[in-house]
Amino acid sequence: MTEGFEVPDAAATVLLPAVVARVSALADRLGVDHGEVFDVQRLSVASGVPEAVVKALLGGRPAGEPDLQARFLQRLDLLRRTRLKPNGRRYTQQEIADGAGMSRQQAGALINGDRRPTMEHCDAIQRFFRVHAGFLTAEDSEALVGALHHGEQELLQRLADREREAALAAADPLERLLQDHGVRGIAWRAAQLPTDQHRDKVAEWLDMLLENVKRPES
Repeated sequence: MTEGFEVPDAAATVLLPAVVARVSALADRLGVDHGEVFDVQRLSVASGVPEAVVKALLGGRPAGEPDLQARFLQRLDLLRRTRLKPNGRRYTQQEIADGAGMSRQQAGALINGDRRPTMEHCDAIQRFFRVHAGFLTAEDSEALVGALHHGEQELLQRLADREREAALAAADPLERLLQDHGVRGIAWRAAQLPTDQHRDKVAEWLDMLLENVKRPES
């Protein structure tokens, strides 16, 4: 199943600065580097927008807007470069034609820019490459808002998970004790050892360490 970016065309330009601000705030709250959430190459692959345009839009600069056919050609080229076959090779025109339910001549004319795409062509090619509806046709700002919104949802999930863990620890004194003293980390590492003999050795080392660091009784 593919994931759709449900953002109205008219609102995308207005929404972009707000989405950027929200994602920035979430990243700061989680301690995530902005270079990760605003990675230009990743956002370009996710949205279909050329990297130079992504960079300009993130910086609040106008980047122009190609017409529908130019946009279609840009994004179809990106799909062919980034959505590869399991063997790492590009899909051929014949494979795209077969998968999209059109003739090789139709596919070739679309890929080479000799024929203007219809919405049916776009829908068929998007289904073949398993990308969301509108990938080949959405305006640049709309497509970028969609990609950022998807990243925002991932950050919100990470924040919810962290807050849930913190709430559990606060409600359970034993859980808080285990976290504060790193007990879970030690136990997890010991659990990776293959035999009871190995785990017994860890216990011996811990006993020796405790003996060495004990303070003299007053």
